[in-house]
Amino acid sequence: MPNNLNEKYLINVFNSSNRKKLPIKKISQYLENVLKGESISNAIINVIYVDNDEILRLNKEYLSHDYYTDVITFSLLEEEEGIDGEVYICVDVAEEQANNYNVSLSNELFRLAIHGTLHLCGYDDDNEENKSKMRDLENLYLGIK
Repeated sequence: MPNNLNEKYLINVFNSSNRKKLPIKKISQYLENVLKGESISNAIINVIYVDNDEILRLNKEYLSHDYYTDVITFSLLEEEEGIDGEVYICVDVAEEQANNYNVSLSNELFRLAIHGTLHLCGYDDDNEENKSKMRDLENLYLGIK
């Protein structure tokens, strides 16, 4: 529930992967912090955990990319004061990245959910400068200095 009566957030987390016991409540808390920090007053975000097969299907069908990826974000509706979107997170790729970066799977899932939400807020990672800015914001919202 938003702290400010002017803020309306609906964050749903769905697990379509074959993994059990993935963080759901805490992801919602992180995303609410991102939305507040980015001055977004209204948001509907669905976070969907998927496996390799589904992320590959989405990547091929919607982005014409024939490879696995960690997160795909779709903006469903853009309004001046709000967002409506979906963030698909591949648990299989997140687990590989967590091992490579020596962090917990939960930490990597939080980072990817934040990353996808930042895309919905209008950020892009199409060049090194933008990637660096997004990484700094991810760290900020994860509480990493």
